Order: sequence, then C-alpha cells, then structure tokens
Amino acid sequence: MDNNFALIMAGGVGSRFWPVSRTSFPKQFLDILGTGQSLIQTTFARFKKIVPVENIYILTNEIYRSLVQEHLPELSAHQIICEPVMRNTAPCIAYGTAKIRKINPKANIVVAPSDHLILDTENFVETINKALKASEIHDCLITLGIKPSRPDTGYGYIQYADDELLCEDLHKVKTFTEKPSLEIAETFLASGDFLWNSGIFVWSADSINTAFDKFLPDMNEIFKEGEKHYNTETEVEYIQAGFQKCVNISIDYGIMEKADNVYVMPADFGWSDLGTWASVYDLSEKDYVGNAVTNKERVIMYDSSNCMVNVPKGKMVILEGLHDYIVVESNDTLLICPRKNEQHVKQIVVDVKQKFGQEYI
Repeated sequence: MDNNFALIMAGGVGSRFWPVSRTSFPKQFLDILGTGQSLIQTTFARFKKIVPVENIYILTNEIYRSLVQEHLPELSAHQIICEPVMRNTAPCIAYGTAKIRKINPKANIVVAPSDHLILDTENFVETINKALKASEIHDCLITLGIKPSRPDTGYGYIQYADDELLCEDLHKVKTFTEKPSLEIAETFLASGDFLWNSGIFVWSADSINTAFDKFLPDMNEIFKEGEKHYNTETEVEYIQAGFQKCVNISIDYGIMEKADNVYVMPADFGWSDLGTWASVYDLSEKDYVGNAVTNKERVIMYDSSNCMVNVPKGKMVILEGLHDYIVVESNDTLLICPRKNEQHVKQIVVDVKQKFGQEYI
C-alpha cells in the first residue's frame, strides 16, 4: 500500500449547480444530498480505505486552500497541492504526479474527482484495488467506465474492444465520445460496448509521465524542472510562473484520446457525477407525484409534479401548476427552469456574470 497514492481533484467551481454552488464556495464543499458531510469529505473517507492517509493529495485552486484545510483537517499542508490559475485537469495532474514521483518513483496513482457519488463503497474499493494492481504490473493508462443505465446526453462515452483484454476486466479502449445527442446515445446503449466515462483514472507514475512526455512535452518539462523546488520555499513562486505557461487542456483531450495504451475497466458501484440538478433529483426522496423537495416544512405545492425544489430553510414557497421544473434559491438568487433545460444553467451563469459581474457567481 505504501506505493499507492490518490490525487483528488477539487478545483472546479460546479457552475451547473448554481446558484447554490458559487465560485467562493463550490459544489465539492457542499452537503448536496443532506448526508451530514460535504462531497469532498465523503470522497476522502472512501480513499482512506484504499491508500494511507499520508498518501492522499488534494489538487485544488489556491483560493480553496483554507476550505480544504477546514473540511479535511487530517491533511498536512504539503498534501494540499494548489494551482495558482485554472488550467483544466492536465496541468494539475502533471503537477501532482511530479510531486508524488519525487517522493516515490514507484508510485501507483488513482486520480478522481472530489464531488462524485459512490453508493457501493465496498465494490468501489475492490475495483480501485484491482486497477492499482494492474497498473503496477502493466504499462497502461486505466480509466473506469460505468455501465450505462440510460441514454444520458450529459456524460462522455467510452467504446471498448470486448476481445482485446490486457488482463481480467481490462479492455482496450477504441473511442471516446463527448456528450452525444440523444439519438447517438441510444445507439451506444443498444450496442452494448459503450460505457460512461467516470473521470476516474489509475496508472503508475512512470506510465503517465511517459504519456505527458510524448503528448504534452512542454507541460511535462515545466513540472520536471520544478522538482528541485518542490517542498521548498521557492515552490510557490516557481509554480505561479510555470502554470502561466501551461495550455488549458483536459487530461482526456491531452492524453487519454491520443495514447495507444489506454484501457477501461467496467465498473458498477452506484456512481453518479452529481453534475446537474437532475442527477440530485434522481437520487432524492420524492412524494407520490414525483416532487423532490428539500427543507419542505414551508413549501406547499398545488397541481405540480416531478419538480426539483431546493430552497433555504424557513423560506415560505407556494408553487402551483408547475410540472418538470427546477426551482432553486440561494445566495439572493432564484432560479426557475424546466428540468429538460438543465444543461443551460452553465450558460446562464456566463450571462449573469456578463450582465451583473462577479457578485452573483
């Protein structure tokens, strides 16, 4: 286990959960499902079952350092790896990998988002451990694929070769497809050889370093040169300059879609990326006409069905004649939109910022 590490990504702003998720207090620090723990706390608790606490690192933005410390007091300061500017997932993963590789060149690393839901923790732990063992033996880049239950257009899809196995349950990846149309998603589901892209990756430090060197060599060189600065007084200054030179690119586009040693492990552990209000609606308790209401003490609904209602405690809300709507109020902002248009929330945030500035974002 000493060679196993976890990089938990916690730098996003969760704009699709606006107005509850804000730049100053994003989704990963919220108790979205009312469990008594924030999403980052539940993610951290899962990984404590897989790797030693001292081998868990958080990738976040500098503005969230204090929030991470508040939510995860078990961590030492050096386990919180902060990017000075947001440059998508590839630069922060390259940075985190370089720091871990300096500590342990034989490291095997699992990279995972901080804000996903996993219902079957035991199955999750078993799957990750199996992937870590495979990455220790083979030169491969592993992604976990979720068996799809519906033709969802909000997820990326992975097509795999059923007859090309690296080892048990590890299939060669054929294609990646980002958020297809409903018609294409239905085709994917019917074919039986597509999985949802979970955004959870497993690889050895050597394998991912080789991939960075091949496909993102300029970026790799930045963090390779930074080795002499890591865990010293000059690290922050070096990283601030280095990140400015990095391209804004995801690990999926930068490496996973280009490398020829990418494999997928099918998984089924009750996963949701909790990416939208609809995903919370799906997981929430509903009344007999399909309404999911949080803080329901002062909410009255007439002739309304299949609505997601999330309002502050103590707020009096009366709704009549609403069907299949999202109603969310937080931070002096009220959002009302059809559930079918939930993917528009991200654009709404852009429009609000452009019209009213940063105050409401």
